[in-house]
Amino acid sequence: MKQTFTAVLFLFTFWFTYSAQAQNSSYDLVVYGGTSGGVAAAIQISRMGKSVLLIEPSNHLGGLTTGGLGATDIGNKNVIGGISKEFYQNVKAYYDDPEKWKYEDRSDYLSRPDQTRSNEGEDAMWTFEPSVAMKVYEKMLADEDIKVIIGKRLNRESGVKSKNNKITSITMESGETYTGKMFMDATYEGDLMAASGVSYTTGREANSQYGETLNGVQANFYNLTLKGNVSRNAIHHNFVPGVDPYVVKGDPSSGLLPFIIEGGPGLDGTADKGIQAYCYRMTLTNEPENRIPFEKPAKYNELEYELLFRNYEAANGPIEKMYHYGDPLVPWINTPMPNKKTDTNNQKGFSTDFIGQNFDYPEASYAEREAFSKKQLEYQQGLMWTLAYHPRIPKKVRDVVSQWGMPKDEFTDRNGWTPQLYVREARRMVSDYVVTQADCEGLVPQVEDGVGMGSYGMDSHMVQRYVDHNGYVQNEGNFEARGLSAYPISYRSIVPKKGEKENLLVPVCISATHVAFGSARMEPVFMVLGQSAATAASLAIDHQVAVQDLDYDLLVEVLLKDNQILEYAK
Repeated sequence: MKQTFTAVLFLFTFWFTYSAQAQNSSYDLVVYGGTSGGVAAAIQISRMGKSVLLIEPSNHLGGLTTGGLGATDIGNKNVIGGISKEFYQNVKAYYDDPEKWKYEDRSDYLSRPDQTRSNEGEDAMWTFEPSVAMKVYEKMLADEDIKVIIGKRLNRESGVKSKNNKITSITMESGETYTGKMFMDATYEGDLMAASGVSYTTGREANSQYGETLNGVQANFYNLTLKGNVSRNAIHHNFVPGVDPYVVKGDPSSGLLPFIIEGGPGLDGTADKGIQAYCYRMTLTNEPENRIPFEKPAKYNELEYELLFRNYEAANGPIEKMYHYGDPLVPWINTPMPNKKTDTNNQKGFSTDFIGQNFDYPEASYAEREAFSKKQLEYQQGLMWTLAYHPRIPKKVRDVVSQWGMPKDEFTDRNGWTPQLYVREARRMVSDYVVTQADCEGLVPQVEDGVGMGSYGMDSHMVQRYVDHNGYVQNEGNFEARGLSAYPISYRSIVPKKGEKENLLVPVCISATHVAFGSARMEPVFMVLGQSAATAASLAIDHQVAVQDLDYDLLVEVLLKDNQILEYAK
């Protein structure tokens, strides 16, 4: 289908609709949230012949897929189908053109020993530059009849209007109102879901609530999963032994260093309001022609990095032997992307994750979220400058990090820094089916209404930083546990409880525990669930039923026709 909306040049050369006809118009589906899941949903329902409005509250479309997470966390590639697989196939088609390789050859990149996600001979490519992901999404959206509005935030206080248990319209802070037959919340935060009155939760459940072993506080280094496997909790991304937590070493009266909580972490397995730490996924380059050196932030506070200095200073012997996991020197996972760029993520005890600082983010106001995002950015910019240039960082570390910097040709209006905060976890819907650790490990009867498959291991970044019984600093909250090679995600987990909103679908903040969400929260899965949710919305319109009452046999027929993968056999 040809693009029909009014073209307005906005960020990253994307042509967005912002016409007078968009305001106060009615659509078959209104998607709030231009994440990967929202984009896939808009494409799918357009292909099914329905009208759709895609609203992104920020000025960045595509979420983390276009925001720096180019090292796709997949799990099992064989269960990625439909529009999600199509996206990665389009990425490969883009890079098949030799002219798209400016700083290195495709064959050299794909043959690198540290390149494990994308390989020659595959029909898709799973690693990419942020700007390329944006171009691919631009083309996929432009091929459909989709109206897109950028930079319009929901009035979370009074902007959701309902009648007869259905949402009738949503109003933005700036006053525009949009009506629809169906609505979808595809945000990472779940703002529309929460504002509509749907049941949801935040934080960590107690293990006792759903019969799990990895939920709640996870301070113990070893834990048994439901399958009896040992999970090595809080060990991979923690401090070396003996890091002093006090402003003046050995003097508790001097106070704790920044970002350490008062008191202990809590009892193992008990519930709290903690969520996985956030960060910005950095795109870095060591190509001199394209590199912006790390800069010292104007509000740099050296005390915020004292734990980093002490972590290196506490090493007993060569710092290369400090860690048995990942990079031996630098606290990052520096995954190579095309054209001598990276997707750089958190690693070790003190890194890009802003541990323990985001607990209030899910329910925070827009202004409070912006303040947090700014603080996260300043913290991370200060971290990179520190690692590259501060004299208390070992020289061999500085020699490595100072070769890197932000790319001149990515996020050009922000000196190479992505605008997309990595919201790993915020609100989670509580519906008639809650995905739990047992689903991931295959210890419950397999659901019979699957609309996509998860396959990544159960995974949580650190949640908080505390002083242990020895008087040293520790991180708490990490777990890394394997489950099934693939497990189905229930349709009931992407729609509200029966009796709640009848025309709302939630493919991102799905109904799952903290543990299971740590497995399901991957960008390819959000795309899969976004497509399935849009399919359900279209069929619910056609058959004039609540989304909770949709005949699954009708849904699965269309999903399979559209190349969704709902079952996996080894």
